[in-house]
Amino acid sequence: MEQLISLALRQSQQAELYEAHGESTLVHFEANRVKQIERRQSNNTALRLVRDGRMGFASASGETSGTRLVDMAVQTSAFGAPARFAFPGVQQWPSLNLYDERVASIETAALITIGLNIIERVRARQADVLCEGLVAASKVRVRIANSAGLDASYPLTAISVSMEGMRVNGTDMLFIGDSKRSAWLLEDTDSVARTMLLQLDRAVGSASIRTGTFPVLFTPHGVDVALLLPLAVAFNGKNVLEKASRLAGRQGEAVFDSGLTLWDDSTLEGRPTSAPFDAEGSPSRPLCLIESGVVGEFLYDLQTAREAGTQSTGSGRRMDARSPVRPGMSAFWFEPGKKTFDEMLSSIDSGLVVEELIGAGQGNLLAGDFGGNVLLGYKVEKGEIVGRVKDTMIAGNILDVLSRNVVVGSDSRWVDGHLWTPSILCDGVSISAKGGAA
Repeated sequence: MEQLISLALRQSQQAELYEAHGESTLVHFEANRVKQIERRQSNNTALRLVRDGRMGFASASGETSGTRLVDMAVQTSAFGAPARFAFPGVQQWPSLNLYDERVASIETAALITIGLNIIERVRARQADVLCEGLVAASKVRVRIANSAGLDASYPLTAISVSMEGMRVNGTDMLFIGDSKRSAWLLEDTDSVARTMLLQLDRAVGSASIRTGTFPVLFTPHGVDVALLLPLAVAFNGKNVLEKASRLAGRQGEAVFDSGLTLWDDSTLEGRPTSAPFDAEGSPSRPLCLIESGVVGEFLYDLQTAREAGTQSTGSGRRMDARSPVRPGMSAFWFEPGKKTFDEMLSSIDSGLVVEELIGAGQGNLLAGDFGGNVLLGYKVEKGEIVGRVKDTMIAGNILDVLSRNVVVGSDSRWVDGHLWTPSILCDGVSISAKGGAA
């Protein structure tokens, strides 16, 4: 690393090298049985440099020629964006436990057993359910060094379980599913099967809902698929800086319902999205995005923070080790409320419970829009679930539906490792149903 940075500095004024070395085992399931076992090794390197005030970037996998990597980064700098920041030096970072030797050394047979146990539990209730999914374990070491004297690294493990089930009855297709992800060994993988069985129970029978505006109770899964992405886009510092986000200029303003408090926290131990520092070496810290309805901090990396006249929030992210840095979320979590799921459900005279959507994220995310076809949702009448809905769509805007009459539940859980959320009841969500006249 030191030699490559020295090589880069011969043709630039600043340089940063990012490396991620890892290995993983993936067990794929299809049609209720093991389909494929994969073992992967990765060795990825990314170089950023600042040459004549512009950013250059290059990345490579496997064995890398330092000279070629530097040459590619220098060539791209001629077309790169102006670099308005300096790479950070050595700083104080939180001490986080993100590595579990039990995950790093887990046997393939144990991963297979986890998946088959979930499938067996679901099919013991309904034998005609076809299950497919993935159980995976990985370990990686991330290292970052730069010309400002920074040289730091940390190890990370991750184990994930994702399972979906499909039941076909003539032309009717029912989809259920759940997932879990952690940096530490999952102690309760049976919860995936329990969630899938609960979905089966709630989906007994069918019901219709008319087109109109109704309260919608989003389960934790529903919050993830419907609300997370537009919230992440709204609080992205780059979008705020460009005034593309509707939250631009509204910091400190009560935009949301007072019952909503939302954090982005990359310092949570045992989370695969956590790290002592971000992809640029800036220290991680908890960020309060919404406090009792009031807009708080935005997510900035070094570049966007400098352009906005503020400091990086430690939110520089990479899609993978070879991608450029952009501001982004780590793990969002909502502070829970006091209402149970059943209490929120009982308050609905006529409405919908949403578990899963198709086509979520296809709307105008910069404007805060959300919506999609309801893949799994249930009609509510007089406080009770009466059946699964089909041919139904929902639509709304987070700045509208999260600004009033929001009830935050007490049933918080992790959804796929990146969101800690309870169920959330929103009023005034638009529902369109096939053949359901207003």
